Amino acid sequence: MKLKVYSTDGKSSREQDFGLPVFEGDKGVQALKEVIVAINANARLGTHSTKTRGEVSGGGKKPWRQKGTGRARAGSIRSPLWVGGGVVFGPKPRDYSKKINSQVKALAFSRALFDRAVAGEIDVIEAWSVAQPKTKLFNEVIGRIAPEGKILLVDEAFEKNAALAARNVERVSLQEAAKLNAKDLAQYKRIIVSTKGLEKILARVNGGKN
Repeated sequence: MKLKVYSTDGKSSREQDFGLPVFEGDKGVQALKEVIVAINANARLGTHSTKTRGEVSGGGKKPWRQKGTGRARAGSIRSPLWVGGGVVFGPKPRDYSKKINSQVKALAFSRALFDRAVAGEIDVIEAWSVAQPKTKLFNEVIGRIAPEGKILLVDEAFEKNAALAARNVERVSLQEAAKLNAKDLAQYKRIIVSTKGLEKILARVNGGKN
């Protein structure tokens, strides 16, 4: 599959063939969905908590006598009907994590990579490199390749100048090739990866390590 390869300054480009995975039909689509759901679930802390009527303080005494007041019967201020009372069936700390086996992860990663490439949403740059750690210099390079929209930049390991220059560009996110996952590939509509980063990604795909 051919991808557009840009020079380091983004001023020139050429097409080059890369050994990207190829799919037919819907193969891998369900795996991609399952992996994205699992990634989102695993990111949840699950620390939400509410108090039941047994955990709310106070309420040891009946608020008023049973009869003769004209008011409804009440046995405790900890009742869920009262402001400040306990919560019925409220959330409690829990583990949301889901387990996905490595084969499904590998399939989902390859499918997401294929979908982005077929849609023309993956470009390659020779290297992420700027002479000085200045946002203006980095932004000029990005503007030549992707003038607008949010983009994901991928490299095997970002050099210091590039990382410093890119951190103030709001529409840009950085990710190392070794940490790239199916969700990253699916949620960004424009991905620009360095040649070394793409080599790392293809090695992961061929080696099945996702």
